[in-house]
Amino acid sequence: MSNISVHGESLTPDPLGSLYWAARETLIVSDLHFEKGSSFARRGVMLPPYDTRTTVMRLEALFNRYAPKRVISLGDAFHDGEAEARIARDDAARLAALTGAADWLWILGNHDPEPPARFAGACERVAMIGALLFRHEPTEGAAPGEIAGHLHPCARVLSEGRTLRRRCFAIGRQVGEDRLIMPAMGAFTGGLNVLDDAFAKIAPEPVAWVMGRDGVYPVSAENLAPDRAVNHVRRAG
Repeated sequence: MSNISVHGESLTPDPLGSLYWAARETLIVSDLHFEKGSSFARRGVMLPPYDTRTTVMRLEALFNRYAPKRVISLGDAFHDGEAEARIARDDAARLAALTGAADWLWILGNHDPEPPARFAGACERVAMIGALLFRHEPTEGAAPGEIAGHLHPCARVLSEGRTLRRRCFAIGRQVGEDRLIMPAMGAFTGGLNVLDDAFAKIAPEPVAWVMGRDGVYPVSAENLAPDRAVNHVRRAG
């Protein structure tokens, strides 16, 4: 699998939606949104109550693949402040086992307060590690070395007269490969098209590294399409 270069650092994109920074033995994930399903259920929108379990299973698969010594979670790990009270006992135990198996850094997002104490880890709003700057919401304009989440990037790809829509890693072409926006890993998280206006001041000519079943593949701007108008009003958050 090809690596992505961000500000001189080589990062491995994974089709489950993570980055692995081998030089630092660090796994990077974003927008896990644990207990989003139960949050919607409280408001009368009934979704299958398995999103946290699915997301934890993805994390377990990534631990088996990379055995990271550190994990950086780029915000919105928990969908709201009451998520801890709703998480199933088995799911909480599996997540606690993961947070105990590596050093976790929780970057705080717009949805989540500090994570529950039983899921141990350091908490920061922004963290600089080597050449890379980690935060939840991407900044406008050039931001060399920034890795952020929040926007849940997706790409609508034109291929041989057909289109497909997939989650993706978004990279701004105007600054080479000097910044990156992570896809959301949460099972129930939606996605915002990389051609949406929200990306215009961040990655106006994006290269989308699109998540496939077995790999992650770069797609240049000329092969990307906006969503149809009916879907274009969605905003990440």
